[in-house]
Amino acid sequence: MMITIKNFINNFDSDVFNTENKFPWEITDQLEVLLIEKIKTLSEDYIINGNIAIHKSADIEQGAILKGTLIIGENCRVGAYAYLRGPIFLGKSVNIGPGSEIKQSIILDHSATAHFNYVGNSIIGKNVNFEAGSICANHFNEREEKNIFIKYNDQIISTGTNKFGSLVGDDSKIGANAVLSPGSILDRKTVVKRLELIEQITP
Repeated sequence: MMITIKNFINNFDSDVFNTENKFPWEITDQLEVLLIEKIKTLSEDYIINGNIAIHKSADIEQGAILKGTLIIGENCRVGAYAYLRGPIFLGKSVNIGPGSEIKQSIILDHSATAHFNYVGNSIIGKNVNFEAGSICANHFNEREEKNIFIKYNDQIISTGTNKFGSLVGDDSKIGANAVLSPGSILDRKTVVKRLELIEQITP
């Protein structure tokens, strides 16, 4: 069974990368290479310094830390003391709130992490909002078997990786202090309640 990105996120292939027939965890695993190729195609509206490309309209507040390969798109805002550990792709008008940490992820147009969020090895669709303190976990620290399994439409899929967070569909809302366990797959317009745990299967 294929988990197709376009069923969760509008225009992913045309807006971001041509990743036809790739699972979301394959995309995050290959994100470094994808971004390096993407940087070569960017317009003069971006200021490029090595492997970091920032749109001229983006606002990077004092104290934010940017590491690794990054593309920060038009009208993005990265709040004070946010920590971006590339490879990372931010679409248009993405808001990364103060004190948030983003690692090896794609966050698309008009999505926001409020503040003090963690998003690791994840693909976040458009118009998604994370309230304060909500987390996309990307690793099963507590399990001896670290490989991440996905349960979707009553089928179980082995990702073959120890690091994958979530695929969050467009227009979803994640409540304050909620936790998405590694391997969470959320359809469009999913609402996760405050303090809710989205748990995945134990293999």
